[in-house]
Amino acid sequence: MKILYYDCFCGISGDMNLGAMVDLGVDAEYLKSELNKLSIKDEFEIKFDKEIKNGITGTKAYVIMNKHDHAHRHLRHIDEIIDNSQLSEFVKAKSKDMFRVIAKAEGKVHGKSMEAVHFHEVGAIDSIVDIVGAAICFEALDVDRIYSSPVQLGGGFVNCAHGVIPVPAPATVEILKGVPVKTGLVDSETTTPTGAAILASNAETFVNLDMKISKTGYGLGTKEFEIPNVLRVYLAEM
Repeated sequence: MKILYYDCFCGISGDMNLGAMVDLGVDAEYLKSELNKLSIKDEFEIKFDKEIKNGITGTKAYVIMNKHDHAHRHLRHIDEIIDNSQLSEFVKAKSKDMFRVIAKAEGKVHGKSMEAVHFHEVGAIDSIVDIVGAAICFEALDVDRIYSSPVQLGGGFVNCAHGVIPVPAPATVEILKGVPVKTGLVDSETTTPTGAAILASNAETFVNLDMKISKTGYGLGTKEFEIPNVLRVYLAEM
């Protein structure tokens, strides 16, 4: 059985996931061409660079805005962007599932229905790219199962659209209910709501596994820590 395994010893964000997927073997040009099927294709660029973080070579994903997008979208607006694309039905369904996980969590935190939630950072172009890009990568890898380790969330406080909030962010906690997590490794956010949604929507279980690893990929984060700020992923067999 071919599996994709997430080793989230320093958490996960949407851009770290894209970097890890490309580092694992998803063709970067294919990913870009699929993302260009979105109606918002003129509003962003994406590039991948080989870089080093704490001595570990991996891939850093950069989502570059061609214009600053501060629109507060509702779930229906994101559904329209996805449904009106020429992406596969698999990618459309996976992408919408991930956004629904976030919308449900944000609704719970803010006391609103899922449909009434305004997507702030998550509704920005880069997060649409991160989530739809994740679905494209899952289709390209064509694994039988997706599993993850327990997830490191970090600690301290972070600035967001609502002001200063504790780490992990309330939406991240809500998304990862029932998932084994760790906290406090660094005084910073290591898992974002987008990263949490990618895992919560797709990983079947969160355990340390016995497996035969065939390939390893590293997605590099932006922040500098004493530990490697990277997401490690494996293609493996069980």
